[in-house]
Amino acid sequence: MIEISDSAIERIKDMLAEQEIPGMFLRLAVKPGGCSGFSYSMGLDDEESEADVYMDIKGVKVVVDKEELRYLSGLEIGFQESGMSGGFTIHNPNAIATCGCGQSFRMRDEEGKPEVCD
Repeated sequence: MIEISDSAIERIKDMLAEQEIPGMFLRLAVKPGGCSGFSYSMGLDDEESEADVYMDIKGVKVVVDKEELRYLSGLEIGFQESGMSGGFTIHNPNAIATCGCGQSFRMRDEEGKPEVCD
């Protein structure tokens, strides 16, 4: 199960409302790379695949490739505003380490493909 805070849901709904393409949804993904071995990807999408798992989280359609779901089970997504900016936050209980930027992580049983940070 993936959890998304009320503030993050509202921000995602605002982003979806700004799109002129019907049927857009939130896609969550994990890619090899980043400082710690795996990187998160989160964005709006309208292309579906047979490999996708669909969830309705507080009225938002969320899609994850079924092979990547094991990395994201229990994921918590929040949104924090800070002064004139803001951003999404991610807490992954499956990660044993994260990099300083919070965008990459390491799993206990998989290394991924760590890259040098700039």
